[in-house]
Amino acid sequence: MNFRNATIKDLEEINAIENQCFPPNEAASFESLSKRLKVFPNHFWILENDNKMIGYINGMVTNNKTIHDEMFANVELHDENGSWQSVFSLAVSPEYRNSGHAAQLIHHLIEKCKEQKRKGITLTCKEYLISYYNKFGFVDLGISKSVHGGEIWHDMVLEF
Repeated sequence: MNFRNATIKDLEEINAIENQCFPPNEAASFESLSKRLKVFPNHFWILENDNKMIGYINGMVTNNKTIHDEMFANVELHDENGSWQSVFSLAVSPEYRNSGHAAQLIHHLIEKCKEQKRKGITLTCKEYLISYYNKFGFVDLGISKSVHGGEIWHDMVLEF
């Protein structure tokens, strides 16, 4: 198993996994994923085994402690010198689920954010995932202002 930064050459496979992992109202579009790869590829990590993509985690860097809906659509809000690493997608190919790969991606992200001297990591999740993220030290700040995909989200923050 190894981690690497995604490139535009990975777009088709990333898009396929995104659409397997998220319902249509939540999945990032092909265009959105393409923009993310062009603007913040160094914040888009892939876990692979024998050159086979297992999953990925990505998000922009921001000075906002919580995620706002406009961040999903406007990659220009990325601030390389920002204090907070956001997580837009954590996705593991269905054939590799329930094997600890999502946890590996989260641990890798935490390590990278500490190396980059970020204040922490911010993400949104549905209520049923709060306890999962708590295991990594994330704290639930309550219901998010984000209504991405017409869903109810919780703001989760891990401060270093």
